[in-house]
Amino acid sequence: MDECGERHTEAFVAHRNLLFTVAYEMLGSAADAEDVLQETWLRWAGVDLGTVRDQRAFLVRVTTREALSRLRALRRRRESYVGPWLPEPLLTAPDVAEDVELADSVSMAMLLVLETLGPTERAVFVLREVFDLGYDEIADAVGKTPAAVRQIAHRARAHVAARRPRETVPPARTRDALDAFKQAVETGDMRRLLDVLAPDVVLLTDGGGVVRAALAPVVGAEQVSDVLGRLSATASLRPARINGHPALIVRVAGREDSVLTVRVDDGLITGLYVVRNPEKLSRIGHETAVSR
Repeated sequence: MDECGERHTEAFVAHRNLLFTVAYEMLGSAADAEDVLQETWLRWAGVDLGTVRDQRAFLVRVTTREALSRLRALRRRRESYVGPWLPEPLLTAPDVAEDVELADSVSMAMLLVLETLGPTERAVFVLREVFDLGYDEIADAVGKTPAAVRQIAHRARAHVAARRPRETVPPARTRDALDAFKQAVETGDMRRLLDVLAPDVVLLTDGGGVVRAALAPVVGAEQVSDVLGRLSATASLRPARINGHPALIVRVAGREDSVLTVRVDDGLITGLYVVRNPEKLSRIGHETAVSR
């Protein structure tokens, strides 16, 4: 590799975790985020570095444009997805939780809120609220004027605020709720399970039409507990750190069967998200680095 190639590689590697996180937060899919990074690298490798004033800003701009293009295509594909669609879970390092804003932005609950935004609104929200980019930089990335970006950011912020979790829940409180949930499921104590579920709790299960899963949201504590009560007696629930938050990995017959994450409000579980689609479980065997 010549000196120019080495400089391209060093710059890309230095920002790779950031670029992956930008793409993942826009797409909710690690596999698609990796494809975006590949396209970004191909664009980057052909750039004259002498013309690039800010390498980080340039790479974020290219990544955002590639992710926007892919997001528009994915939205059409997800319309035909079998059952609820959930983001691809990531096994993350413990230090992700120390950056509260980053952990919140990659949480399953937040990624589901971001799914309700249009592609451009999602890009603007992620770049502004999570990565604190200036309006001029974002405007270059999404092909809008700075004034338009300000308006989009305002709308997106209000939209997310109305739908995001009501409070930032300390990890210890989420762990407590998950511990109680785990013990109730493992012992078959449905009464205890009902004690940790909010009356209007919503269970979403993503099987992608590949494995068995509920094809519609299950709503209500009694209904959710009935579904969870059918968990295989051979299943084991192992605590893990998924998307920066405490979660459970469900193993059946020695293999990863699903990943279970929760949304907690006022000490009760208000959202249960179970990813069973095998295509989305490839990363839970090793940590994925995310950063801002």
